[in-house]
Amino acid sequence: MTADVPRGTTPSRVTDRPGDASPFALGLLLRRAHWRAAAVMEEALRPLGIELRHFAVLIVLVDRGPTVQRDLVAATGSDKAGIMRVVDDLERKGLAVRKTVAGDRRVRAVEITPQGIELFDAAHVAAEPLAERLTAALEPGEPERLTDLLTRFAHPASGEA
Repeated sequence: MTADVPRGTTPSRVTDRPGDASPFALGLLLRRAHWRAAAVMEEALRPLGIELRHFAVLIVLVDRGPTVQRDLVAATGSDKAGIMRVVDDLERKGLAVRKTVAGDRRVRAVEITPQGIELFDAAHVAAEPLAERLTAALEPGEPERLTDLLTRFAHPASGEA
C-alpha cells in the first residue's frame, strides 16, 4: 500500500517524543497527559472505593442534577452498556438512584444521593495534594494557563471543530 505523498517529501514518522513535529504529536501528547492525570485521579479515588468512570458520572450529576442515562452517555463519552454498569455500581454503593421521569415511565433519570455528595466532596479533598504533585514541575501561573488553554481546546467556540 502506498500513501499519496508528494514526490520528494518524506512523511513524518509519528512518535511521542518531546518536540516531535509530526501532525500526530499534539494528540499523542494529550493522550500521554491524560494517562498521567488519570493515574493521579485514580490514586485519589481508590481509597474512597470508586474509579474514575464512577466519578465522571458523579461530576455530571452534581453539575446537571438528575440526568437521563442517554445524556450520561454523551456527557461522559461512554457507551450505553458502560453507563448502565457504572450506574448499577453507583446504586449498589448508595451514591446514586434511578428515578422514573414524569411523563415517560420508560425513561429513568439518575440522581446523586446525599451519600454521593459526601463522597464527591471527599474526593476533592483527597485529590488536592495529588493535583499539586501533578503540576509541581510547572512555574507559578502555568497550571492556570494550561487549564485555560485546554478548556479552549476541548470546548472550541461554536462553528469550530
